[in-house]
Amino acid sequence: MDYPLDASRPLGALRLDGRIAVITGAASGIGRGIAQMFAAVGARVVLSDRNAQGLAETARAIGAAAVAHVAELGTKDAAERLAAFAETIGPIDIWVNGAGIGSANAVSEGNEEAYRRTIAINQDAVFWGCSAAARRMEPRGSGSIINISSIAADKGDRKLAAYSMSKAAVNALTRVLANEVGPAGVRVNAVAPGFIVTEMTVPSDLSAAEREARIAQSVKRAPLPIAGYPEDVAHAALYLASDAGRYVTGQVIRVNGGATMIP
Repeated sequence: MDYPLDASRPLGALRLDGRIAVITGAASGIGRGIAQMFAAVGARVVLSDRNAQGLAETARAIGAAAVAHVAELGTKDAAERLAAFAETIGPIDIWVNGAGIGSANAVSEGNEEAYRRTIAINQDAVFWGCSAAARRMEPRGSGSIINISSIAADKGDRKLAAYSMSKAAVNALTRVLANEVGPAGVRVNAVAPGFIVTEMTVPSDLSAAEREARIAQSVKRAPLPIAGYPEDVAHAALYLASDAGRYVTGQVIRVNGGATMIP
């Protein structure tokens, strides 16, 4: 039996022409990389972040295809306001929960402030973003939700309890929501990066030698002898957002050079 295969436009399936994508955490790093990638293949991008200056820089770099919405995410109201803002442009086709922060505290320290802030941004904001997106996509019968997770969800690195918990929760939420909205034609997936070279991981205030040393150290943690950059995560997100990933849902795509294979 023959099955249909459209080989006439193998790369066309990766286009996002005419689609509206909401991207949180878009002021820098991975979120900015995803926004730029999506805009480059035809999407209108709605950028959100609490960092107004960084958000403006991202929007300026993208140009007319981008609009910005400054917001501190982490509550239902904040997610609903962002969704309502995006809908002034048109129906939401793609929602990327990319906002996140890192924290390094031993469990025995009992740092409640750091714990609650990490959970609020890395976990609560993702939950409410998913909720706002799913509520709008289900009635339309289509859409793609992408959550940015981390390999920390699979490892047990010291002093990363709150961060690792939040990312493990994102993976669980991804699978549950994929089950809930799949029958309506909505897909939900996550991308779990390893060490990605961004301002957060390799600050620009380090000397050139210090930056090179930090990147070199990250390369030693994985089988592939290369460093990871935001565009590597953006390529995975594009696959999941586009028609190329039409049969993929409930998955966590690990983009880490193979680091999760090493204890």
